[in-house]
Amino acid sequence: MSAGLSWMAAPERVLAPETLLKQRKHAQKTAADKAAEKVANKKANRQKRQVIFKRAEQYVKEYRQIERSEVRLRRQAKQTGNFFVPAQPKLAFVIRTKGINKIAPKPRKVLQLLRLLQINNGVFIRLTYATTQMLQIITPYAAWGTPNLKTVKELIYKRGYGKVNKQRIPISDNRVIEETLGKYGIICVEDLVHEIYTVGPNFKVANNFLWPFKLSNPTGGWATRKFRHFIEGGDVGNREDKINALVRRMN
Repeated sequence: MSAGLSWMAAPERVLAPETLLKQRKHAQKTAADKAAEKVANKKANRQKRQVIFKRAEQYVKEYRQIERSEVRLRRQAKQTGNFFVPAQPKLAFVIRTKGINKIAPKPRKVLQLLRLLQINNGVFIRLTYATTQMLQIITPYAAWGTPNLKTVKELIYKRGYGKVNKQRIPISDNRVIEETLGKYGIICVEDLVHEIYTVGPNFKVANNFLWPFKLSNPTGGWATRKFRHFIEGGDVGNREDKINALVRRMN
């Protein structure tokens, strides 16, 4: 009887293989690291959002101050019987209005330098003596003018694409901007809008980051004689602040 009982005794506990223990330990460590990283990222994003909100508020105050200052100067000039002469614009938005056929070599080269490779492409440029001369060369093939803040915002928010590793990436997240322009202090869309609109010190880098805007044909179509100058009833050439209405129809 005792022999039978000894034969029915419970077997010894079977140890798990060493590899399985290592896998479990590694999985636990990975899960803990991921949880810690998630908490750290959440905290960093919260702090980053606060910085972005503060910057946005600061930019709004700056834009309002510029607008009020111009209104005040206009009123002062009117009260004293003088004329108010606004400062020369520093920013222009250029839209290509002609395709690739029958273009002389010199205007073709200027269009390439301005990155206007397709019809209805649009780009921001800094207005200097050199760029003004280039715009005169491409007058029959492009329309340009001075964009306002609303136009700059609508273009970047709605049609904005960034150049990341020579690829066209939609600006759907602030990380796209921060990874490329973070070293220049541009970490969000509002920073990018501010840098473009005010033609700041990093305008060249910010503008090169923006892929040329691909606009639609204007609502209601172009003018009957599209290739006449704007002041002659056409669509090409400098239209100053009237470019904003054209962009609304094309955006």
